[in-house]
Amino acid sequence: MNPKLRSILFWIHLVSGLVVGLVVGVMSFTGAAIAFESEIVDWADRDARHAAPPAQGTPRLTLEEMIAKVKEAKPATPPSGVTVYPEADSMVAVALGRGAAVYVHPYTGEVREQGAQGWRKFFHTMEDLHRWLAASGDNRAVGKAVTGVSNLAFLFLGITGLFLWWPRKWSLRSMRPILWFRRGLKGKARDFNWHNVIGFWSLPVLVVLTASGAVISYRWASNLAFTITGNEPPAAQGPMAAAPVPVPTPAPGTKPQPLDAQLAAVMGQSKAWETITLRLATPPGAGGPGGRPEGAPRGEGAPRGEGAPRGEGAPRGEGGPRGEGRAEGRGGPKGPQASAFTIREQERWPLFATNTVSVDPFTTQTLKTETYADFNSGRKLRTWLRFLHTGEAFGWFGQLIAALASFGAVFLVYTGYSLSWRRFFPSRRVQPAATAAPVIPPAESETHAA
Repeated sequence: MNPKLRSILFWIHLVSGLVVGLVVGVMSFTGAAIAFESEIVDWADRDARHAAPPAQGTPRLTLEEMIAKVKEAKPATPPSGVTVYPEADSMVAVALGRGAAVYVHPYTGEVREQGAQGWRKFFHTMEDLHRWLAASGDNRAVGKAVTGVSNLAFLFLGITGLFLWWPRKWSLRSMRPILWFRRGLKGKARDFNWHNVIGFWSLPVLVVLTASGAVISYRWASNLAFTITGNEPPAAQGPMAAAPVPVPTPAPGTKPQPLDAQLAAVMGQSKAWETITLRLATPPGAGGPGGRPEGAPRGEGAPRGEGAPRGEGAPRGEGGPRGEGRAEGRGGPKGPQASAFTIREQERWPLFATNTVSVDPFTTQTLKTETYADFNSGRKLRTWLRFLHTGEAFGWFGQLIAALASFGAVFLVYTGYSLSWRRFFPSRRVQPAATAAPVIPPAESETHAA
């Protein structure tokens, strides 16, 4: 690289890092902290999800009865979703708005609060910091804008860092100090070594994390995923928005079938499944769909651990952090709409794939089934980017890699600031004069003279 161009690139890299470094450090640390949020919360909440065996002969409550129990216990927030599990001793999760959920005992009707409240509070704090620097109210838009710009700047830092790292000569001797850690280094040499080594090994992952973060944060970036694949960008932000399925007009006086009958029809055509979630109609102004029932996968529109089921077909509120999939224009189609069930099967690929089954509530007939294979290439790419951002696209191994790279980014920020400090404020050590003669006390000088 031309030395002059390299110098210009270096100073742009340095100044950009100084400007956004603190925000990048916060986002990197919190990103690592929430990498295994779902797994930790699910583990800590395992007792709360357990339904004690009922007395012999006790009939199971219908879904309508369980929803009624929740409305009675929580009248302030209407239920927005119901999630059932295949295990006989599992509670039924009922989402409330976009930010909470409760459990209902399927036999006794007991409404139970979610457990692991300490963990939930911790992750909620980390998520707020990660998405909008813990700003509240109207300041959230400012915080979100700052984190979005900082994420783009971090992507730029990664790319320019690669050019600055590029060795002038490719030899083992020149590459060794920038490919692995060297023992015994201190000060500037140590920080330089750490900055290069961590940057080199984490760069591919950080580029994916920051590029996918831009797709989540900005509509133009999300639309780009569709445009480059030759597909028309959707009207709603994100890949998860699905148009409501209309229902043939029923005969006058026809009443919808019970929810259990609709659920049974869906279960009858499903393979071995982990969860089935039914999204409920929510009155206008009630917060919209989205409260994630416990155990359902996390999405983008609300803090992780909340919101609608993770995966395609689950609507996400644009008003949430990195909003995912809320349809624009709240009017929506008129007339009866299909009941939308989101199914997570035990054996699936990709790991984030779900099936959305739209059922006629009056006849329980399936009107539409949408799977990952049905998506166009743009929607597939956009969905992959969403789950590459958290590493969930490759399960726990991907989450671990994302967490390690995010934690490494914290050290990149630290070593970057440390090297900058030493550049602008070099330490000055007073060196003793080499030619100065030792001072001899008078008595000692006389002795030597004698």
